[in-house]
Amino acid sequence: MANIGFIGLGIMGAPMAGHLIADGHTLFTNTVGPTPSALVEAGARVCLNGAEVASQADIIFIMVPDTPQVDEVLFGKDGVASSLSAGKIVVDMSSISPVATKDFARRINGLGCEYLDAPVSGGEVGAKAASLTIMVGGSEAAFATVKPLFQKMGKNITLVGGNGDGQITKVANQIIVALTIEAVGEALLLAAKAGADPARVREALMGGFAASRILEVHGERMVKRTFAPGFRIDLHRKDLNLALTTGRQLGVALPNTATAQELFNTCAAHDGGGWDHSAMVRALEIMSNFEIGQKQA
Repeated sequence: MANIGFIGLGIMGAPMAGHLIADGHTLFTNTVGPTPSALVEAGARVCLNGAEVASQADIIFIMVPDTPQVDEVLFGKDGVASSLSAGKIVVDMSSISPVATKDFARRINGLGCEYLDAPVSGGEVGAKAASLTIMVGGSEAAFATVKPLFQKMGKNITLVGGNGDGQITKVANQIIVALTIEAVGEALLLAAKAGADPARVREALMGGFAASRILEVHGERMVKRTFAPGFRIDLHRKDLNLALTTGRQLGVALPNTATAQELFNTCAAHDGGGWDHSAMVRALEIMSNFEIGQKQA
């Protein structure tokens, strides 16, 4: 059993940390606000800051919202880096900038420690079910050491390449998801406005080449108007901003990603930042003055 640190015990981090405690590991934790009582009752040892976590743990996991928060956890006052000793491993499971990740890794490596970027896909449901997809960037040796812990939190676990490659894979994932949501929304909205039953259209499409997990799950959300998250639009906006920023830094054109981001922005402007990301279709409906499921006059 290992001494493990976990920083960031939010909607995703708390159940992920819980799986590690359940596997018998000693867990040193730090988070904004109170540590979830279920983790404390299970044996989590609450630390005052990241430095204390790093001094106690051999492997330190981080699961926070965005790049600035990871920077603060690592290099801010009483941050993780201030108490690292050679041979420890830092694992960032947040979804953040691939460019910043390479810099963070370089600085942690300079302290004699390994760094893995390991963002996840699967949302709150996947975190609770320990079925997350985990995309990892870093050395093969560090990955081999941490993989048994990854396996307590997820099922599809891939070492993609070096530092930053895990994050760029997550960015690519979020582009594909957003653009597919947009395509499903357009298709079902068109069918509904033409007078067809969108539920039956979706059922028919599920048997053809257009079938996808997003058509299956989010298409149903669109038809049934069930937009409680899920994965919030505000979080997906953050991920697409990472994609567009990275694209500008690398000189890569991402025109359809920009369109998807504007549709999310439209939802947010209508107080929909907390909606499930399948509610991107609401932006299309607003522009069309017609809702899926609405009956023609």
